[in-house]
Amino acid sequence: MSTDLLDRIEQRTRLAGHNRLALLLFRLGGRQLFGVNVFKVQEVLKRPALQPLPQSRPPLLGLADIRKRSIPVLDLGAAIRHPESSLDRSDYLVVTEFNRSVQGFLVSAVERIVNIAVENVKPPPDSSGGSYLTAVTRYNEDLIQIIDVEKVLAEVIGGAPQLSEEMRLQAVAGASVRVLIVDDSRVAQHQIQGVVETLGASCVLLPDGRRALNHLKDLAKRGIKPSEHYAMVISDIEMPDMDGYTLTTEIRRDPELADLWVMLHTSLSGIFNTAMVEHVGANAFVAKFSPDDLAEGVLDRFEMLGLTEEV
Repeated sequence: MSTDLLDRIEQRTRLAGHNRLALLLFRLGGRQLFGVNVFKVQEVLKRPALQPLPQSRPPLLGLADIRKRSIPVLDLGAAIRHPESSLDRSDYLVVTEFNRSVQGFLVSAVERIVNIAVENVKPPPDSSGGSYLTAVTRYNEDLIQIIDVEKVLAEVIGGAPQLSEEMRLQAVAGASVRVLIVDDSRVAQHQIQGVVETLGASCVLLPDGRRALNHLKDLAKRGIKPSEHYAMVISDIEMPDMDGYTLTTEIRRDPELADLWVMLHTSLSGIFNTAMVEHVGANAFVAKFSPDDLAEGVLDRFEMLGLTEEV
């Protein structure tokens, strides 16, 4: 199963930039299907032996030796408080890489990989604001709940890296510098917001590319030049309804938006290269989540605008 899945994951990389989303579908002990972006998946294995960590408790179960590397293993069902989850039935390990870290999630069953048009991937219902979902979609009439694994990792592992003192000593000259942040993960939104606000700018947060594009076009219709209203746009790549690649492409196609400065910022590792970023017209790319790398990219833009000063 692992080799077959990896082969199909490799094939799905061709979807990049075409507003498509490939999901690995799995279950957590019941009939409900869950999904995770295949670009975050390294491999799927039968449940390995685990080495307990001192004082660790569920959902962090311990360490597994995978290809000569020890990785933390989490009980995903317990982490999202899924009522039908059972550790005794969690027979598979989904090894993932995102936010510059590798970790495994125990699940009860792995079903298949499906290819979904991003416009059919929607934000979760408003009532699930405190949930662990980042989006929902349907496949063959089945509801698929896409888990915010960044939130899971942040809650279980914790300890998000902090901005260095050197970067904190940078400030923005002027009180009206705005940055538009586009990301479907609330955890990622807050991390980016923290960096940008520490540098002295204010933020507007939107959860997907389509809402961001509509917002920017609305500004233009009201006679507000978006590239003067915002110093830059920081956008995730993988989002419901419209991904970051498509958002960037649409910005470049619209004469009233085309001069916006766009940074793509993603938790995905090792797939989206500079050539692809340049192809869609983005100005910069930063991998999540290194606060200093993000701050350096933001400060580079502010410096272009003559906004930075050392305090």
